Amino acid sequence: MKLTIEDVRTRFIKHFDGSTGSVYAAPGRINLIGEHTDYNDGFVFPGAVEQGMIAEIKPNGTRKVRAYSIDMKDLTEFSLDDEKGPSASWARYIFGVCREMMALGVPVQGFNTAFAGDVPLGAGMSSSAALESVYAYALNDLWGENKIEKMELARVGQRTEHKYIGCNCGIMDQAISILGKKGSLMRLDCRSGEYNYFPWNPQGYKLVLVNSCVKHELVGSPYNDRRKSCENAAAAINKKFPEVKSLRDATYEQLDAVRGDISEEDALRAHYVIGERDRVLTVCEALEKGDYETVGQMMYQTHEGLSKEYEVSCEELDFLNEIAKEEGVTGSRIMGGGFGGCTINLVSEELYANFVKVAVEKFKAKFGKKPVIIDVVIGDGARKLL
Repeated sequence: MKLTIEDVRTRFIKHFDGSTGSVYAAPGRINLIGEHTDYNDGFVFPGAVEQGMIAEIKPNGTRKVRAYSIDMKDLTEFSLDDEKGPSASWARYIFGVCREMMALGVPVQGFNTAFAGDVPLGAGMSSSAALESVYAYALNDLWGENKIEKMELARVGQRTEHKYIGCNCGIMDQAISILGKKGSLMRLDCRSGEYNYFPWNPQGYKLVLVNSCVKHELVGSPYNDRRKSCENAAAAINKKFPEVKSLRDATYEQLDAVRGDISEEDALRAHYVIGERDRVLTVCEALEKGDYETVGQMMYQTHEGLSKEYEVSCEELDFLNEIAKEEGVTGSRIMGGGFGGCTINLVSEELYANFVKVAVEKFKAKFGKKPVIIDVVIGDGARKLL
């Protein structure tokens, strides 16, 4: 069921003083292509989705934030002046955003808030970025006397992940949650912060996620280990080729020149990232020509790289990718950090119904549970609703 303003407002009224505040929303996202490239200064190609987070906020005249998570049925309170912050992991996202906005000079005051989300958890659709973005946008709107520009609001969310959650994420998730635009995908240069919108209205095709419902957890070593591998490879290349500052700048030939200086694992990770940079640019060119077959081919190549070189796939996701191939789906790949979550599929409309039916039946027969089908509609970024 789609989350509504009323779903949040009724809980806000119930848990606080019966009055109402301002209501804000920020979306989750899909990423058509460009996975694990953001922290390598590369390109990504995300779009905001209709699902996201909705939060109601009202200043309370104190230095304390009283926050209610509707989904967790949990109420917590913390002081804006407490450097340690709350222990509840969900509350640390809000705390981190508050502290980072204050560090930018925004005179954040205490507030009451209730929030809920309809981004499927663990699906690689960045519910955490939606949470950070809704509060960054709201605090800027409520207290930002000199309004902070949108890309800096995205960086507030990124710094929150790094400093308060312990996940060294790139900038993509927060950027698209803040900057998303209905009916458009965004090519984001993760080095410069420059972005371009590409109209997304594929005639005769649908985007659909197939959620394996395998738990997908980014915090911890698997994600950070891969980032370290990329940094190792980039540093080795930089010693021989000083113009290469990150893998975004590297070529396959340069990688081959340092294979004796890095582990085979680091070389594999780097090989994937260099290829993925090129695939994103190929997709941009293909979209400008309306060439969705090439887009699909690049998606399949990305899955192969994520599975065999970056090693962030799992049996369930590889199985869903194989079904897509067998059913003639134009493109299919893992979406998100990996280790579970969804495949994103570009499907011609005439094959859509049969693909969904076959994917659900075969997956249930093999793994004993049904995957969740999520139709993708590209929506707007962070905004004020009321």
